[in-house]
Amino acid sequence: MIKTLAHICILSRDLDRTLEFYCGTLGLRRKFDFFKGEDLIGFYLEIDPGHFIEVFKGDTVPEPQGRRIMHFCLEVGDIDAVRERLVSRGTEVSEKKKGSDSSWQIWCKDPDGTDIEFHQYCPESSQITGTRCNVSW
Repeated sequence: MIKTLAHICILSRDLDRTLEFYCGTLGLRRKFDFFKGEDLIGFYLEIDPGHFIEVFKGDTVPEPQGRRIMHFCLEVGDIDAVRERLVSRGTEVSEKKKGSDSSWQIWCKDPDGTDIEFHQYCPESSQITGTRCNVSW
C-alpha cells in the first residue's frame, strides 16, 4: 500500500538561508518553485529521485498550532564526511554516536531550528536486521 516517503514539508522564516543550507551545505537540488502571483513562496528540494523536502515561507501558510515538524532523518553513506562538511560550513553538529537502533547518527538544526538527524546504517542496525530496539531516553 505505502511505497516510500515522498516528501516532508517544513516552514521557513528566510527562504534564502534555507536554500543555502539545504543546497549549499547539504548538496540537495532545487527541483521547482512555488509562486503566489509573482512572489516566490517556496520550493521543492530533491534528495534523490522521488524523495523531496517541500519548503514554504512561514508567513504564506498557516502554521499548524505552532508545530513545524519534530525532526526528519536523512540516510547517508559516509556520516564522517557529512559531519565534516556541516562543521566546515559553520553548522553546529552533535558528536557521532551509535543510536539505540545501532545506527551511526549525528544531529543539527536548519536555519529555522528544524532538527535533522543523519543516519548511517551498519550491518547490525535495526533498520537492516529488524531487531528490537530498546531506547534509553
